[in-house]
Amino acid sequence: MISASTKQTSQLQVTVAITKRGLMRMRRLPSLMIPSIIMPIFFVVAFSGSFSSVVQLDGYSTDKAVNWMAAWAILQGSAFSGLGGGGLTATDLENGFFDRMRAAPITPSALISGLVGYSVTRAVLPTTAVLIVSFVALDADMPGGLLGFVIAYFTAIGIAAVMSLFVLGIVFTMKTLKSLAVAQVVMFSTMFLSVGQAPLEAIQGWLYHVAKYNPITHVIRMGRQGFLGDVTWAETQPGFISLALLLIGSGLWARSCYQKVDI
Repeated sequence: MISASTKQTSQLQVTVAITKRGLMRMRRLPSLMIPSIIMPIFFVVAFSGSFSSVVQLDGYSTDKAVNWMAAWAILQGSAFSGLGGGGLTATDLENGFFDRMRAAPITPSALISGLVGYSVTRAVLPTTAVLIVSFVALDADMPGGLLGFVIAYFTAIGIAAVMSLFVLGIVFTMKTLKSLAVAQVVMFSTMFLSVGQAPLEAIQGWLYHVAKYNPITHVIRMGRQGFLGDVTWAETQPGFISLALLLIGSGLWARSCYQKVDI
């Protein structure tokens, strides 16, 4: 009889193997990763330069646009990286390889965790790239010190995991690469309809109410605080709770959709 610890070790090995498979595919096809690195860099450079004077308005809490835009660009890149697991799964569904994995003695949790692990690992690259460009080329500040960098990476990894689970649910439902287009629309909508570009004080009309109640707003604030000042629990708690709820919701969604995939 196989012990519970042995089963857990076996499933962990499966998770790691699926993550490594995704990374190997990314290394062989660099084009899969280049957009998620170039896009956030473009955002932080373009918005920090073209809208450098916008920080003179109330609510920005900084005198440099890059300090405001960097966190938003990081989460954009992380969310885009979250599509990685979904893209890999959609390809496997179309060529039939995913059916073999479902028929193998692999638990749904191990399979989904491996795909999320791949997406999360991908998110580290654009996050690091944006930080390098922001501090080396655009003279960004980090008053929050080391903790500011830690919280920035934490939010990036969290958003990548949320987006990965959400996209997996869509892919399990539609079973095609074309489903990634739906995920991208949702991703860009939630990111832009938040405090990514402007604080609530500068947003008017119906956009104000959408941004105010958008959970991504709290996550961006959590990741941005180190660029604007000290990292505090008062600013971290709402973002942490929002991120936890998003992870739970997207995780349940992905698992539910997985059960509906026909072998």
